[in-house]
Amino acid sequence: MNEPIIQEQSMARVILRRFFKHKLAGIAIAVLALLMLASAFAFTTPYSPTDQEPTNSFQKTSMDHWFGTDELGRDVFTRILYGGRVSLTVGLLSTFLSIALGVLVGALSGYFGGWVDSVLMRTTDAFLTFPTIFVLIILGAFLREQQVPWLKNSVLIVIIIIAALSWMWPARLVRGLFIVLREREFVTACRALGGSSSRIIIQHILPNCIGPIVVSGTLQMASAIITESGLSYLGFGVQPPTPTWGSILATAQNQVFRAPWIAFYPGLMIFITVMAINYIGDGLRDAFDPYVIHAEK
Repeated sequence: MNEPIIQEQSMARVILRRFFKHKLAGIAIAVLALLMLASAFAFTTPYSPTDQEPTNSFQKTSMDHWFGTDELGRDVFTRILYGGRVSLTVGLLSTFLSIALGVLVGALSGYFGGWVDSVLMRTTDAFLTFPTIFVLIILGAFLREQQVPWLKNSVLIVIIIIAALSWMWPARLVRGLFIVLREREFVTACRALGGSSSRIIIQHILPNCIGPIVVSGTLQMASAIITESGLSYLGFGVQPPTPTWGSILATAQNQVFRAPWIAFYPGLMIFITVMAINYIGDGLRDAFDPYVIHAEK
């Protein structure tokens, strides 16, 4: 009875050991954790992200204002911390929703095949043909006009529209994995013993897809953060006065030569965050490599 538990714990240790052998992935985890921690404790700064002090505008970096101030006298460091909350939350939640939907579609399509596969994959292909940025803009404008209370939150709208147009890649990935795994001996044996389709999918096939799904999720999160920043920069993402890294960049575009720090720091945060997530994805890809895991065990 205890053997599966011991085996599972052993594999978890192997995965963790291989992940932290990837030095850049370990550094990236620390950097991302620091960014998330700083954003979570943004309220500890002595400034508000929205209060304006026109007499204090365009202040350069100093001990009072670490990243300077913008054209309205707002502390850029404080706005970046609060913007990090929004950008990271959008990236995390939209990734979770898109991966959940993609896994559901891909699992059903890959396991059942036939007309189920045809319908779901043709729908996936149709979504892949959409010009993403234009659809995101149209959806964002449309949802804000709806008289639905919970859609008045612009952060929630951005999460929904990014997730709605990014589930297709994980769906295709999971479908391919399920097509291969459904023909394996352990699935055939479970089916012969009377196992239901839901049990086979959830308990036997899906656990063998966790590695690729997790790696895909990290890349998806990086893409979601860039998408949110682009939408906010264009004015169709999270609406003022809520700060995001993209909206801070948008307000800085007319002052880039007079006060370059207003554009530099949010751009740097986007760059560092996306690079950290990509390195974490590289580390996870190496850690979940089945051939290397079995060799080390």
